[in-house]
Amino acid sequence: MTVSRVLALLEVLQASPGLTGPELAARLEVDERTIRRYAARLSELGVPVRAERGRYGGYRLLPGYRLPPLMLTDDEATAVVLGLLAGRRIGLAVGEAATESALAKIQRVLPRPLRERVDAVPETLSHTAAAARAGTPKAAPLLALADAARHRVTVRLAYRSWRGEESERDLDPYGIVFHAGRWYVAGFDHGSGEVRTFRVDRVAGAARTGRGFETPAGFDPVAHVVGSLSAVPYRHEVRVLLETSLPEAAARIPAATATLTETSGGVLLAARAERLDGMAQMLAGLGWPFTVITPDGLRDEVRALAARLAAFASAAPP
Repeated sequence: MTVSRVLALLEVLQASPGLTGPELAARLEVDERTIRRYAARLSELGVPVRAERGRYGGYRLLPGYRLPPLMLTDDEATAVVLGLLAGRRIGLAVGEAATESALAKIQRVLPRPLRERVDAVPETLSHTAAAARAGTPKAAPLLALADAARHRVTVRLAYRSWRGEESERDLDPYGIVFHAGRWYVAGFDHGSGEVRTFRVDRVAGAARTGRGFETPAGFDPVAHVVGSLSAVPYRHEVRVLLETSLPEAAARIPAATATLTETSGGVLLAARAERLDGMAQMLAGLGWPFTVITPDGLRDEVRALAARLAAFASAAPP
């Protein structure tokens, strides 16, 4: 008899009171005798389980009984803690204070042996990727936008631009997207008459207006957000022909980095870059033959990179 199985019975009784012994046995994939043992174990732990016979009988918790605020198995507690830690690292969490508070609450209610093992995770965990940039949204605007998107209700958006300018606008939120460590909402902006992308961490409030809307057929929030972010002006427009297939290129080059188009001569890579030396290094790292179409400065950077690599290869060991 494992603790996880007993807790599984408790969860089923909470969600579906009145299930019979055979029904519970089928749910937990055990026999009826085992269900009776689990119920007896719950009673020993102070959880009053009542078994009633007859047409409307079955197992149920006594009326009025209130369960402890949190009961987690080892796997569940580990999953919650890892989820909070990972969310904080990649920017998926909603506010640093909320994450720390949630972790503290979980630690307080866990049994001491389990708490000590779970605490070892953040103390010994290392990361290979850098932490996400600042800009986690508050829970209230995020939940309001998600709820409005699900029910297709226009919201009055209180927004602050990157310059710090505050404005109000009516928005039909089509969908929420988490991309590259930040939250975005894509939707129709009534003020501009266009489908636009807004950062959720800059949303101060999102109040329902009571007006409904219809999401355009086939609208893809992810494609719109990635496309709108890739349209942000950079110093250099890059076009390179790669000698590879489209599936191979798509597997190696993130959609947020470049647009890939299959042609008769290979895969056309179109991107915007702030620094051409970094683009040259990325192309060299792919390992495929390529032809620079534009700009001419990228050819110069590729030559300079080749010269540096040749010099490194020719250097005599100390």
